[in-house]
Amino acid sequence: MTTTVSTDIQNTRNARRIERDRQRRIAQDERAERKRSRKNGFTNVANPRKSTLLTIVCAVFAIYCLFPFLYILINSTKTQADFTSTFGLGFGKTFALWDNIKTVFTYQDGIFGRWFLNTLFYVIVGAGGATLLAIMGGYALAKFRFPGRKAVFAVIIGAISVPGIALAVPQFLLFAKLGLTNTPWAMIIPSLISPFGLYLMWIFSEQAVPTELLEAARVDGASEARTFFTVALPLLSPGIVTCALFTIVATWNNYFLPLIMLKDANWYPLTIGLNQWKDQASTAGGQAIQNLVITGSMITIIPLVVAFLLLQKYWQSGLAAGAVKE
Repeated sequence: MTTTVSTDIQNTRNARRIERDRQRRIAQDERAERKRSRKNGFTNVANPRKSTLLTIVCAVFAIYCLFPFLYILINSTKTQADFTSTFGLGFGKTFALWDNIKTVFTYQDGIFGRWFLNTLFYVIVGAGGATLLAIMGGYALAKFRFPGRKAVFAVIIGAISVPGIALAVPQFLLFAKLGLTNTPWAMIIPSLISPFGLYLMWIFSEQAVPTELLEAARVDGASEARTFFTVALPLLSPGIVTCALFTIVATWNNYFLPLIMLKDANWYPLTIGLNQWKDQASTAGGQAIQNLVITGSMITIIPLVVAFLLLQKYWQSGLAAGAVKE
């Protein structure tokens, strides 16, 4: 009995000694990790924060990015007289934001509203169609095997590397031969092609849609269309939102293509229309309306800001897809 008690006591002491050694090793590892983290610019392993230098750099970059928006916001509250006579980052003598907004939508018989609707039309049809084609093409390239698949991949990579401005003149000559210049089709058809969106959805479909899930749906008798719309499409929602945001921004901010394709002001998007207002002062007898240009620019960026804020979580998850190997 005495021997058994002694053995138990000895085992308990050994267990405590082993536990103390384990805790000591853990503490040493934590101290070493903190030392490495401080050397690399982090101060707390559990709650990492960037170094002071990186924080300052990021703050300067944030100010640089937000400066144009701040400039537009402040100057949209000025009258034309205050705009030309006051400091750019200071408010004018009169707070004229609401008057400027009202004038923007009534100036030249309300042409700004027509430009706004044109831009929405180009975005809905052009960017929406580009997103749909990118989804279907990317899914097909990711989940189906067919002759020439590698050649398609090479073409897509090559198309991404070619800047859009390099294709503007050939597109103009082609559309002029077809008689489609100065029509909405000159804006919509080129917007339907998004090589980057196609590549993005290809890569996302590879990661987000398990092949086993598609095979299970086919075994259950689902057609390819039903498999795509009911099984694959819900899994692709983060990538769809990401692709849509890229195509929407590209179409919304498109400037050079409508500049060479459109002559009728009734078909102008916002980018060309506001530029026409800006250049109005340089024409003979033209009136300077910089306050309306600034206010119109502020109204123009509001839909994009709202879209990014509402779809931010989907956009971030789409960009991070495939970053972690399981």
